[in-house]
Amino acid sequence: MNQEASVGRAAPLAAKSEPQVVLDGVGKSFGTAARARTEVLRDMSLEVREGEFVSLLGPSGCGKTTVLRLVDGLLAPDAGRVTVFGGDPTPGPELGFVFQSFRLIPWFTVRGNVEFALAPTGLSRAEKRERAERYIELVGLRRFAEAHPHELSGGMSQRVALARALVTEPRVLLMDEPFASIDAQTRELMQAELMRLWSSSGATVLFVTHSVDEAILLSDRIALMGPRPGRVLENIEVEGLPRPRWSYDVRSRPEFVDLRRRLWERIRQLVLEDPESDFFGRGTSREAQ
Repeated sequence: MNQEASVGRAAPLAAKSEPQVVLDGVGKSFGTAARARTEVLRDMSLEVREGEFVSLLGPSGCGKTTVLRLVDGLLAPDAGRVTVFGGDPTPGPELGFVFQSFRLIPWFTVRGNVEFALAPTGLSRAEKRERAERYIELVGLRRFAEAHPHELSGGMSQRVALARALVTEPRVLLMDEPFASIDAQTRELMQAELMRLWSSSGATVLFVTHSVDEAILLSDRIALMGPRPGRVLENIEVEGLPRPRWSYDVRSRPEFVDLRRRLWERIRQLVLEDPESDFFGRGTSREAQ
């Protein structure tokens, strides 16, 4: 079967708004002269439109995390171009980043960790405090504002990380497997929390996941990437699952079941065609993901 074959019906990209994030023919390699270079991305092209929730789904090592770092301006492409809001990407408050590891500052309280993200914004001390309090309450941690990270559960720590990313009110939110390190029950609760917060913020989201179920549940569109060197093979619109998706049992809907089956068939094909592919991420360096 051709690698460019469609999973279900791949609808055209939404034309209701201009792209906020564009990757055009991007290539990226890692390594030095003393070590063989690893080509992580080749001819990677993707557009993400304003207010859209797009998930990157694909084998570990195909460059999903690298895409986020390129969009955030932490890395520069070797080929092609990355644009954010029509210009070169620059780290700043308009781009929020939620990592797989919580990366909380251990000697800061919950409030201190959230306020820390506002340091470069130019807000007054009172404005920082007011906004931090508002987002701490939004993620349900008002009673824990004075707690330190070691006093929090994994789910609570991830809520702090989410509040810290949202407090700058970014136009684009980048999320790198943010729920991978928490238990399954908490993960489902956090997925619902994210959907609720995203629906009220209007932010554009680019989300990395290895979970087919998570990608379908959260996304407007899934960009399925092939094995390294990574590129988008297919854009799959998630259709027939109206929002808000936390208000009903999405997984029981025939549209969900059908898309999940089709995606798994496609991923299984990709893995079988590439013996080096590792969809589940066993032993793959984070650098190349």
